[in-house]
Amino acid sequence: MSAAVAEGPVVVLRVLEKGPARAYEIEAPLDAATQVGPLEIVPTRCWEPPPEDVPESAAFLVITERDPAGRFAGTEVFRGWMFASSPGLSALEYPTHDVWVLDCRNAGRAMEETEAAAPAVPEEPVGSAPR
Repeated sequence: MSAAVAEGPVVVLRVLEKGPARAYEIEAPLDAATQVGPLEIVPTRCWEPPPEDVPESAAFLVITERDPAGRFAGTEVFRGWMFASSPGLSALEYPTHDVWVLDCRNAGRAMEETEAAAPAVPEEPVGSAPR
C-alpha cells in the first residue's frame, strides 16, 4: 500500500493489519482525521527536539473507533503521546490493528530549504596540503 504525500506537518505512522499480517506506513496530517480500518486517527501535536539533541519524535494522538458502517461510534481507544523511540510503551494495540509513531515530518518543506540551512561541507579538510 502506498501512502499519499500530505502537505504541511504530518505524523508518520506504522500500521500493522493483524488479519493479513500486513504492515505499512501512512502520513497523518495534523488536526485532520485519517481513517485506518475501523479507527479514526487525529494527530494534534508533533514534537521533535532541536537537531543538536538526540533524535526523537513524539506525537499526541486521539484515536477513536468507528462502527462497521463507517459511522462514528464515539469510543475513544487512545488519547496521549506516542514516542517513536519507545513503541512498546506507547503503541496502540487494537484487536484488528496496531499503530505506532515513526516520525514527525513537514512534507511541504522543499529540499532547497534544507540544503540552504545546512553549512557547506569543504571538499578538502581545512589545513591540508594539496597533493
